[in-house]
Amino acid sequence: MMKKFVILSMAAVLTLSFVSCQKKTVGDIIKIGVFEPMTGANAAGGAMEVEGIRLANDLFPTVDVNGKTYKVELVVVDNKSDKVEAANAVQRLVDKDKVNAILGSWGSSLSIAGGEILKDAHIPAIGLSCTNPLVTAGNDWYFRVCFIDPFQGTVMANYAYHDLSARTAVIIQEVSNDYSIGLAKFFTDTFKKLTNNDGAVLTAVNYNTGDQDFSAQLTTVKSLNPDVIFAPGNYTESALVIKQARELGITVPIIGGDTWETPEFVDVGKDNVEGATFSTFFASEYAASPVAEKFLSEYRSRYNKDPAAVTALGYDGYLVTLDAIKRAGSTNPQKIRDAIAKTSGFVGAAGTVTLDANGDASKSAFIKTVNGGKFVFKTIVNP
Repeated sequence: MMKKFVILSMAAVLTLSFVSCQKKTVGDIIKIGVFEPMTGANAAGGAMEVEGIRLANDLFPTVDVNGKTYKVELVVVDNKSDKVEAANAVQRLVDKDKVNAILGSWGSSLSIAGGEILKDAHIPAIGLSCTNPLVTAGNDWYFRVCFIDPFQGTVMANYAYHDLSARTAVIIQEVSNDYSIGLAKFFTDTFKKLTNNDGAVLTAVNYNTGDQDFSAQLTTVKSLNPDVIFAPGNYTESALVIKQARELGITVPIIGGDTWETPEFVDVGKDNVEGATFSTFFASEYAASPVAEKFLSEYRSRYNKDPAAVTALGYDGYLVTLDAIKRAGSTNPQKIRDAIAKTSGFVGAAGTVTLDANGDASKSAFIKTVNGGKFVFKTIVNP
């Protein structure tokens, strides 16, 4: 009898051990990789996107796949604001961390650099604020939850022409930045059409990422006396351009793109960036859905401030990924990719996401201006 009891007890222990091992299998975790600039010139932007991703992960830490609950693990890798490091970061997420999907990156150049790696590895990625068309062009594995530069450039050209009554413009572009070059081109094309004047853009002057002295470029700009200056670029360099322009006596309106919406833009430019106007992805004043309201409420309760637009996009990118995993009914990257491609009418914090054949979202643009050291909502422009 004792021998029989011992055998039964051992069998029970072995059964419990087997069940316990089953609960700890790798299949219970799904990994979402994040490659963002956490250091270097774009660190502030990367940090704001990661902030939104982490908030979404805190609120929605699991995903159900065919009746089984998976814990979602974020694997965040620093791409160091560098194109080579961006490719390396994606390669690590693919080879070492074995992620099922990827989010990122702030900076179109960084996203483009990582794109070929994930394309070859067949891992789906969702860009958050990378607006250059080349991010998704020819890459069936890259998608995005933001509008793209042809729309953003058109919006700002229309703003310059209609709202500022500008008929001449000068471009100040960050020539080493794909985002800046692309946005400048689309602004130029639209502004010329609006004015019906091929000479409406008087010139385009260039600078490189990391430059701090823009006196030569601004001397040229001042001599041309344009009605408006369009200066899309990274927040630090853009703030310095505006600061030095004002110190040189250039008083015309200076407008730009979404990268300006960082605290560092105001910290560097100070009073000189008052009145600077730009297009962006989200405005707290325009929270138009329960999803947006929840996002704002949770963010404000944690940080006691309003979120940046790219933080909302980070939040949305995570939620779109989870939605695709649920609809795919699988953790297989190919099936997740196919589900992401079919995303339509998904209500996020920063608006409704419907992806077109290129993997791009058609979204509204928000116009903001710096007023009293804060980013103030002016108007919304629908696609």
